[in-house]
Amino acid sequence: MLAVLSLLALVAPAPTPAAEPGATAEPGATADAGATADAGATMDADATVDGPAIATPAGRNGLSRRRDRKWIHRWAPERNVVELGVYGGIIIPARDLELFEASVDLPRQGFRPLGKVAPDLGGRVGYFPIRYFGIEVEGGAMPTKAGGERATMWTARGHLVGQLGLWSVTPFVVVGAGALGVSSPRAAVGSDVDASLHVGLGAKFYINRSLMLRLDLRDVITARRGVDEGATNTIEALLGLSVTLGRKRDRDPIPTPIEPPPPPADRDGDGVLDTDDQCIDVPGDKPSGCPPPGDRDGDGFTDDVDACVDVPGIAPDGCPDPDPDKDGILGTNDACPDVAETKNGFEDTDGCPDEVPTDFAGLEVLEGVFFPTNEDTLGKTSIDILDRAVAALQKHPSVRVEISGHTDSTGNREHNMDLSQRRAEAVKRYLVEHGIEASRMETRGAGPDEPLDSNSSNAGRAKNRRIEFRVLK
Repeated sequence: MLAVLSLLALVAPAPTPAAEPGATAEPGATADAGATADAGATMDADATVDGPAIATPAGRNGLSRRRDRKWIHRWAPERNVVELGVYGGIIIPARDLELFEASVDLPRQGFRPLGKVAPDLGGRVGYFPIRYFGIEVEGGAMPTKAGGERATMWTARGHLVGQLGLWSVTPFVVVGAGALGVSSPRAAVGSDVDASLHVGLGAKFYINRSLMLRLDLRDVITARRGVDEGATNTIEALLGLSVTLGRKRDRDPIPTPIEPPPPPADRDGDGVLDTDDQCIDVPGDKPSGCPPPGDRDGDGFTDDVDACVDVPGIAPDGCPDPDPDKDGILGTNDACPDVAETKNGFEDTDGCPDEVPTDFAGLEVLEGVFFPTNEDTLGKTSIDILDRAVAALQKHPSVRVEISGHTDSTGNREHNMDLSQRRAEAVKRYLVEHGIEASRMETRGAGPDEPLDSNSSNAGRAKNRRIEFRVLK
């Protein structure tokens, strides 16, 4: 009741304090250049004024409404403030909460679980010596039932509050201790009280100088039913309304009147004032005040925006298209500017269409490249076909190839994958030893994963054991 009466008293209009001659702004207060404070008015030592000074109507008690600041900073917490409030919400008692008056004459010694959810009403008072930290005490009652009988839980507790006091919306955490009790007829659970710890988090929403909404979520830790059974957890969700006492008595700054400057002239009379006219002595068009530019090459781009004023061009800069055939090869690098390059791995940088040379025909599968069983050493019969590949690569130095090794499905797959990779590397080594740059070749072990024929016959398996060349694009 005391909390409610205090809340009503603080919201009611208060008389405007008399100004004290000679009073000055407190240290830390800042105002924009040209703004002066009323005689006797003080600024919050923790507050700064955002943006230009703006005269706004004062509140009914003569104090500033701080309309010259963004709302998110307007009512941030201040030091040496008292918060007095009431709250309501719900509590979810733990099902094994040890709150009962033990009696050996009753079943389970008289224990009964309290209601699953109960209303939670109370009041609180807190003191914050700095904007980031404070102490607070609370008391509350939670009417519920036990075994169909009425019971009233209650609490008295205190805690430390740590808050991020930079904005009108202020997140916070609490940690504290107190007592959690129950009062009821013996037919319910009797009367009992246990020590409690609690932790919580929440947010404060400062509406104006005096009023604040608050949201809390708490975990109340108390003894679990039974001897040496440890602790249990009770959850609270609370919504509160508080009044804030002790904010600094600041006033809105009053701006210094500014004489308007004389109107600017228009020397050439074209309707564009000299301050904006880029051709101040020549009549022109808005907005620049200059005559309209010409289009020397007639491509529709006026000379002031045309990057190639003497050559007809296209968007976006008025210059000719650097890649008319859209093959990605620009300007003088494209030997065939009107015909697109064929991206096939052969001479792909000259900009002209072409085909892969016939020298690589028949090299897709290197028939005649053999290895001893389960080895990666090239057989002597492989030399002829490999020398053909060397000759083709030397004749066409721009071509890059992928060398892939393949096996049949006989044996362990992981072994076959490794064997096929090693055989592909063996072919690459031969080509490097005969003058082909290693950077022009990539290797891949495909193992048994890409068969050309069925692995169910000797002929099919023999066909699947192979080395392939593929020209890279």
